[in-house]
Amino acid sequence: MASKVTIILGGAASGKSAFAEQACVKTGKNKIYWATSQIFDLEMKEKVARHLTQRGPDWTTIEDPYTAATAFENTQPKDVVLMDCATMWLTNHLIAEHNLEEETDRLLSAIETCPAEVIVVTNETGLGIVPENALARRFREAQGRLNIALAAKADCVVMVAAGLPMVLKGAL
Repeated sequence: MASKVTIILGGAASGKSAFAEQACVKTGKNKIYWATSQIFDLEMKEKVARHLTQRGPDWTTIEDPYTAATAFENTQPKDVVLMDCATMWLTNHLIAEHNLEEETDRLLSAIETCPAEVIVVTNETGLGIVPENALARRFREAQGRLNIALAAKADCVVMVAAGLPMVLKGAL
């Protein structure tokens, strides 16, 4: 099992990624960033460039929109892996029409067997209104189930709102 698993969740633009990056820095471990986003437009390209600059050169970045094994292979207990984010990862699988249950099982298994510390950023999507269309409702339900499964496996769960962390489970 990973030496420690931390889940950091919150709304969009809540400060969860910045909080997660700082949590990685505080470990003093080799920092590995698993980027799950895909770049389809200029806005996303600029956002990714900002994030790379913000993190600085002492991070190893692995870009893979689907496969946890890619990000976790060859990690050691001296490493910390930041998955940013589980919401994009889920979206990628949903759009590709992959089996979400199977992919979630693979992700959870990869986290469990990873020798490095793992920090996962994910969005809390269940605080809003019920979406008007079937795809959005399917996504919201899948995201809720994924967050529940991640939190069950985690040693620590932190909710970030307005840049402020609130520990829901365990300790930082």
